[in-house]
Amino acid sequence: PVRAQNDTEPIVLEGKCLVVCDSSPSADGAITSSLGISVRSGSAKVAFSATRSTNHEPSEMSNRTMTIYFDQVLVNIGNHFDLTSSIFVAPRKGIYSFSFHVVKVYNRQTIQVSLMQNGYPVISAFAGDQDVTREAASNGVLLLMEREDKVHLKLERGNLMGGWKYSTFSGFLVFPL
Repeated sequence: PVRAQNDTEPIVLEGKCLVVCDSSPSADGAITSSLGISVRSGSAKVAFSATRSTNHEPSEMSNRTMTIYFDQVLVNIGNHFDLTSSIFVAPRKGIYSFSFHVVKVYNRQTIQVSLMQNGYPVISAFAGDQDVTREAASNGVLLLMEREDKVHLKLERGNLMGGWKYSTFSGFLVFPL
């Protein structure tokens, strides 16, 4: 449906694709001509959130990459998070926000989780209090990603608690470039 708006706001048509005539085009990722006409994709919304419902206790034999696999997707706008591989693939160049939260299973244990971009660690979270059983580790980051860049979580050490969906991984496109 078409909705009337003031002169500076675009008209949204079914959220698919729209052309905006604007005398002062903004730098919001739209493709803009010298005439002030910009084209924006209605599918620019990208967001995901996934959880684990079981403990994650991988072995070198069962999971050589030590990827943390998630078994439930709560949100997957754009379908860019693959549940089977637990990898997010950027649909376009832009700034993305990622966060994760994990809980260790056992006391006298240390956990370390890294957020991996294209196979390289970007940030990590650590929990290592030897007297606490259910200690949590969390972290978040903004990343500049190119189209087709991949992000996933890697368990560097320890075992993660999954029941009650304690382990989560989320991300979204802040804005395209």
